[in-house]
Amino acid sequence: MKLVAVALVLFLVIGGATALFLLSTTTMVEMTPVVQTIGFSTPVAMKLSNPHGLRRVSAYLEQGGARYPLFEQTTPARRFFWNRHVAPKSVAFDTGKNKAANLKEGKAQIVLETVSNDFRAAATAASYDVNVVLTAPRATPDGLQHYINQGGMELVTFTAGGAWNEAGVKVDKYSFRSFPLPGRDPSQRFAMFAYPWDLAADAVPLVFARNAAGTEATAHFWFKLFPKKFRVRDFPLDDSLMEKLVNSVDPTGTLAPGKDLLSRFLYINGELRRKNNQQLADLRFKTEEKVLWDGPFIHYGKEEADFADVRSYIYHGQKVDQQVHLGFDLSDTQNAPVNAANDGRVVWASDLGIYGNCIVVDHGYALQSIYGHLREIDVKPGDMVKKGQKMGIAGQTGLAGGVHVHFGMQIDGVQIN
Repeated sequence: MKLVAVALVLFLVIGGATALFLLSTTTMVEMTPVVQTIGFSTPVAMKLSNPHGLRRVSAYLEQGGARYPLFEQTTPARRFFWNRHVAPKSVAFDTGKNKAANLKEGKAQIVLETVSNDFRAAATAASYDVNVVLTAPRATPDGLQHYINQGGMELVTFTAGGAWNEAGVKVDKYSFRSFPLPGRDPSQRFAMFAYPWDLAADAVPLVFARNAAGTEATAHFWFKLFPKKFRVRDFPLDDSLMEKLVNSVDPTGTLAPGKDLLSRFLYINGELRRKNNQQLADLRFKTEEKVLWDGPFIHYGKEEADFADVRSYIYHGQKVDQQVHLGFDLSDTQNAPVNAANDGRVVWASDLGIYGNCIVVDHGYALQSIYGHLREIDVKPGDMVKKGQKMGIAGQTGLAGGVHVHFGMQIDGVQIN
């Protein structure tokens, strides 16, 4: 009997230990976002997933056989009664020259080591190759005078130097790409940029150059701004007009199902407007790095609404919404042609929500023209068009109360006058 009892105890101990061992887990490690280049000080964020938690987390930077500590965190050990549903853990730390005095430009690795907080205490290691860039970027602007109308655009040239992979112009929260000056060294750049309508008159445009490690250099250039006060107008609404507009954009009622007429209109006029403007902005990447336009731009028709009109929507005597109209409404007659403002390549020719049937023409270097509310589209993406060429017929598709063309321009995704 004693032998049976001893055997049973041994079985339970060994079985229990085996079960604890088998139930122990390893840790899933994810770098979010993935860092590929580091500089003097580069932030790193890691997501660590282990349902039993972590006993230790350590991070190191390794280069040429040397190891530099970056992060260390420990938790009291739990071997037999561990937690079962520990939420994923996020850790953040800096890496770069500020953590490793002897770090040199070239290849290195970020290493993360973890130990799970359970019976097995499984160790997990993850290594990420990075490129070390320590040379600072430089940006040297031209010495010219730049006159800028608020809501309009301007061009500046500059030289990018040092270690850089991105350069352009920043105006407050807005950023504009630069392109190589034709026939020059790639470091000789130019950027067409906007001074957007919604910025205060004290915003300062800056040229910038940035390297892959995130180090940025900026420089001032001479400019004079001509501020503009944009028009504010009431836009009366009634049920008949709202029903016409809403059904034109959303005839099947799928955008805001179950909502009343006013709620559907407010969704279209607000959320859908923002989505459609982002779709327009994203077309900036469909551009050619050369001049496609030829001479001045033209537009056709009588201006009924101005660029950056601030519209207060009035329903039953109450203001229910406010939006900004980023273009010109050009009144036209039924069946009037819609003509290209200049030479270019069509990058959009389809429905675009509040803009209805819409055409966008790229004129090169992210300068693009927009034509909305068309009844008929006669071009397709990829078509080359000439200034004055008929591209379609004016209509009242989308969020349009009558026949007209919404005409707009944008530079690098920012709509301008």
